[in-house]
Amino acid sequence: MSRSHGILLVTHVEEVADGLAKLLGQVAGDVTIKTAGGTEDSDVGTSFDKISAALDTFEEDNILAFYDLGSAKMNLEMAMESSDKDITLYDTAFVEGAYTAASLLQTDVGVDMINEQLEPLKVKE
Repeated sequence: MSRSHGILLVTHVEEVADGLAKLLGQVAGDVTIKTAGGTEDSDVGTSFDKISAALDTFEEDNILAFYDLGSAKMNLEMAMESSDKDITLYDTAFVEGAYTAASLLQTDVGVDMINEQLEPLKVKE
């Protein structure tokens, strides 16, 4: 499964996204992990264009997407609408959710089980 699913990390700060990707790489070396952190000029914020560009670089058709804050979710949802990928957006604790998903993908756990494992990590609105 790790070959058919990738993970996208969307954050307001490029270094946060890159740092989390580095951490996930330690537990999920076979899982494709892409980031879209910060704005085009490396400022704090999110960018529809950066998110769309990151989605376009995946060879995998199925993407598990994680974000840090509200406007990241909004830009991610817009990018999802214009992508031909099958993207699942997770409203979970950012680091913990992405870490759990990556480590489970690495061990070829199915998406249904990943969803079940992520349930307790959902952020309540």
